[in-house]
This record gives sequence, structure tokens and C-alpha cells, in this order.
Amino acid sequence: MDREQRLEAAQGYLMLGMLTVALDELSHLPKEDWFRPEALSLQITILMKMQSWENALKLLDPLTKLAPEVEEYHLHAAYCLHELKRTEEAKTCLLTGPETLLHNALFHYNLACYETHLGDVTTAKLCLKRCFELDKSYYPVALKDSDLTPLRDWLTSKPS
Repeated sequence: MDREQRLEAAQGYLMLGMLTVALDELSHLPKEDWFRPEALSLQITILMKMQSWENALKLLDPLTKLAPEVEEYHLHAAYCLHELKRTEEAKTCLLTGPETLLHNALFHYNLACYETHLGDVTTAKLCLKRCFELDKSYYPVALKDSDLTPLRDWLTSKPS
């Protein structure tokens, strides 16, 4: 099986929810392909779906330094840090990402979650307003997000 077939197979197993099998498929890639962007991205996605935050972070941490312009690496690394109860680090990770993140609704959404967790609800509200300006589809998600429970009354008063 060649690289493309292995990657396709791993992607297929991921879509089926067969996460361990997907990771196993990636482990059969030749070593020189392990660190190709498409293989790394797939492995990170699988590890995050498995809630293997520490293992995903081990891959993401160097990537945020080697490719600081890639938004996805900062978003994922910050999310892993937050899930590991390292929210202050998660916030720093997001804020040190590329400037293009300022136009990304998920950046503002996650920052709102982190600010809420850290007790700065005023900044969290501003982040959510910006998120909703960029993408209104986050509003129903925010209504159900346990990270944003302290903002529930404000959210239900239609802040957008």
C-alpha cells in the first residue's frame, strides 16, 4: 500500500469512528512520511478525537514553532492545553498565533471560553460578539457550551 492509500484508509477509519485502527494505519507509513503535513494533521485529529490531549500536544507544540503561520496548529494546541486544565497557557498559545487568526471566528470563540474560565467575563463577551459577527452559526453552540455557563443569561438576551 502506498502513502496516499494509507492516508485515505486512515481518513476512512477516522470517518467511521475507528480511531485506533486509523492510528494503526498511519503507523505503517514509511518513517520519512510520518512528518508530512497531511499525515501529522490526520494524526493530530485522531488523537484529539480520542481525547489524547497530551499526545496531540506533543505533536502540536513543535509545529506551532516550526510553522507559526498555520492557524490550525495554534487553535488545536490551545484547545489541548485548555483540556489539560492549562487555560492560561491556552490563551497565550492563541494570542501568539498568526494575525490571520483575528479574522477566524473559532479563535474568538475559544478565546471567549478561555477568558470565561479565567474569570474575565467582560473580555469573554467582547470575544463572543466578534465571533458572532464573523460567523453567526456559533451562537447556538455557545448556548450549550459548558465553558460559557457563566455567560448564559447574557447569551440568552441576544448579544449579537
